[in-house]
Amino acid sequence: MRFYAQTPARRNRQVLVDLIAVALIAAVVWAALAVREAIMLLAEPGRKVESSGDSLAKELDSAAEAASDVPFIGGVLKKPLQSAADASSGFADAGVSLQETVGQVANVITTALILVPVLFVLLLWLPPRLLWIRRSSTLRRLAEAPGGADLLALRALTGPPRSLAKLPSAPPGGWADAWRQGDRQAITDLSAVALEHVGLRP
Repeated sequence: MRFYAQTPARRNRQVLVDLIAVALIAAVVWAALAVREAIMLLAEPGRKVESSGDSLAKELDSAAEAASDVPFIGGVLKKPLQSAADASSGFADAGVSLQETVGQVANVITTALILVPVLFVLLLWLPPRLLWIRRSSTLRRLAEAPGGADLLALRALTGPPRSLAKLPSAPPGGWADAWRQGDRQAITDLSAVALEHVGLRP
């Protein structure tokens, strides 16, 4: 199986198209990750709320423990401080929830930004490449099979007329007549044209 043509012009075009496709995919991934980083900046307030809530809850917990040691009214002082500490923990949980939501949104958007353009590039790029690989493999097997040169010569005769213009002067009676007569040199020349048309060499 051959992945690239043997003729320089077609091979250069194939390599160029492959490089463009890979570069486009890399650019899409880079851009999507950059967008994700921008979206994740929205989670920064959530991180601050979480950090502040946790710190405040710890301080209030400490204050509640200290207040509980006050004689006679320790229990009364501890209760509102403990309630405030619980409320602060709720703020911290809200900050965590905001971060998770932003993260999920960022993941969904990033996945969509990568999948849609990459699938589009692959649909434009892969089918022609796979078709050429299959066609070149088929023609190469045909060229190596008994009688394959005759079939390739017929393919050249029924193909684009401009392909025959690359050949030297036509034999007496023309190329079609030489093929019908079984002229081996003409068949060889014509089969080479059929192979060159897809970027292969005899």
